[in-house]
Amino acid sequence: MADGHTRRTPGSVDFDDTFRRCYGPMVRTLAVASGDREVAADCVQEAFTRAYVRWSRVSRLEDPPGWIRHVAVNRMRDHFRKVERGRRAYGRLAPRVTGATPAPDEPSELFALLAGLSTQQRIAAALFYVDDLSVAEIASAMELSDGAVKYHLHAARKALREALERRR
Repeated sequence: MADGHTRRTPGSVDFDDTFRRCYGPMVRTLAVASGDREVAADCVQEAFTRAYVRWSRVSRLEDPPGWIRHVAVNRMRDHFRKVERGRRAYGRLAPRVTGATPAPDEPSELFALLAGLSTQQRIAAALFYVDDLSVAEIASAMELSDGAVKYHLHAARKALREALERRR
């Protein structure tokens, strides 16, 4: 089953092996999606912590790394929601702020371009291009339909193409 939640034989996956194999690639992908390696690492660490506590159940899933990725993506979404709520609250409470505050940790032109995408587009593009996941795997990780993932990938490609054309 493509949702990553189908049961498999008990104890067939080792937590330590899963961590060694998947931690780095998951952090890399979410760093691209968020533009912030620390946020990505925090989200992936939280996901692995949750997996460890539930490992007797998680290890029997068809795709334990998919479950962990799903939790990490949700943690990142929660982070962005919290940041956005903070920005809105600051906007309501602070006197007029002149000029925009630069986004933190934009180490390259790539991150600057990705920052112009919506959160959903950034996550979908990072999972597709960095993690090399299929549309079905991205849909599972993001709790979206295949069609919604295709839409976000299409919109991300279009927005990036337009941004690159403006820079020329």
